[in-house]
Amino acid sequence: MAKLFAVYQQPNDPAAFDNYYFNKHVPLAKTLPGLRSYEVTRGDVMGMGGKHGVYLIAALEFDSMESISAAMASPQGQATAGDLANFAAAGVEVMMGETALI
Repeated sequence: MAKLFAVYQQPNDPAAFDNYYFNKHVPLAKTLPGLRSYEVTRGDVMGMGGKHGVYLIAALEFDSMESISAAMASPQGQATAGDLANFAAAGVEVMMGETALI
């Protein structure tokens, strides 16, 4: 398995972010070919010292890194990546890697 993580920074208007993210971006991202599951954090993201500056973390699961690459190269992937500019002005980091249960 492999996961793509999208780490969103604290938006200026959390209500507007949530509205756009959950009503427009998530439905678009759920069209990614090969997507197995889509999870997001709920409530505050916490660090060891308390509330973290990160607002939301999304974890999208695929069969492999190759599946992630194919999904992101697809028209749906290009549209999903392009949509970030519409709501993630505070910043987003996208990371991916193979995962294993240990």
